[in-house]
Amino acid sequence: MHRNYQSVFSKVQSSQQLKYQTAFHEAGHAASIYLGNKQKQLPPVFFQIQISHPLDNKDQHYAKVIDGRLIQNLPIAGLESFHQLTPYEKQQYEVAYHADIINLLVGPLAEAKYISIRDDEAFNFNLLNTQALNYYGGYSDVEKAYDYLDYFISSKSEQEQILLDLFLQAFQFVQDNNHWKCILNLADYILNSEQDVISCEQATNIFDQCLS
Repeated sequence: MHRNYQSVFSKVQSSQQLKYQTAFHEAGHAASIYLGNKQKQLPPVFFQIQISHPLDNKDQHYAKVIDGRLIQNLPIAGLESFHQLTPYEKQQYEVAYHADIINLLVGPLAEAKYISIRDDEAFNFNLLNTQALNYYGGYSDVEKAYDYLDYFISSKSEQEQILLDLFLQAFQFVQDNNHWKCILNLADYILNSEQDVISCEQATNIFDQCLS
């Protein structure tokens, strides 16, 4: 899970702006992976955050979440023969990929909320859609969400309805005050960290302390 920097939708931005936006983007992914999955009583999954520290302005500062997908922890045989599974088995995969899609969407939504606060603009569900996330580095996140839906669901109209439902859940996650506080704290940690890797334990400790 990572922010897209090159896109036809991107505006010219300073490296400092991109640094802050990236921190909130990846903090959103991480918070949703840990807190969102926990809230749904799903098993914990490993992730870490890689950070680059350019020596000059020629190289791009970036951060990205590595791993963190529930679907990776399910038997590969089930993925290869999904349509032959029992209804109960299919439900297990459905719960996993729905959670993964929400975790993908929370990243660019967290960036969008940060920008709306920074620019003193409204952060309103009715003003957003999945295509708008391209403006917040979310092109690959949305693309991966559609990859999930294409694999598990053949009907395009059903795909769009499910994605809309999951998009709303992702928006509600970001709007929750406790979740946003956790995203703020981890974004601040990312911005001030001199580490190349923030471990899963470090990130989850930040969230647990934030909610204690």
